[in-house]
Amino acid sequence: MLTSPFLSKLKRGPQVVLPKDIGMILAYSGVGKNSVCVDAGTGSGWLAISLANVAKKVTSYEVREEFADIAQKNAKRAGVENLEIKAKSVLEGIEEKEVDLVTLDLANSDGAAAHAHGALKKGGVLVGYLPHVEQVRRFVEACNKAGFSEISTVESIVREYLVREAGMRPENTGLTHTAYLVFAKK
Repeated sequence: MLTSPFLSKLKRGPQVVLPKDIGMILAYSGVGKNSVCVDAGTGSGWLAISLANVAKKVTSYEVREEFADIAQKNAKRAGVENLEIKAKSVLEGIEEKEVDLVTLDLANSDGAAAHAHGALKKGGVLVGYLPHVEQVRRFVEACNKAGFSEISTVESIVREYLVREAGMRPENTGLTHTAYLVFAKK
């Protein structure tokens, strides 16, 4: 499997958002050099750091101090200086306002949907990174209740191919399910 030169220098602690999902988040959210983003559930920081690599400013919330520490060290390794990591629960609220993107990678992301709505500017995007279908259902319901529109759920599956002189065929294994991505617009 092809690895990202940017992410390959980072350490893995807790579970990470992989490049296939990061790419979809960047593409579908429209994040760019003038974007202000909030990320929650920092973990090892791969998504927050990837956002910081393209956005103007990223604030990431991580309730577990040991994970925040890993993410801080990874941000330094990556050379991003526009990432602030807060050792705080996003379920208690989002301090930042008028942001372009909020990403939630939490077991209970549905509990932060209303906070995300309050933090986003009109036209801003919320993304939920959710491994289980039950989480998707709860999250979509919370997004509807919070007033989001254009809610859609996708899954990215990557399948490499073996190309050789004798013929081409799919590899026996692939990077299939990691999580469902739910996108919603304010």
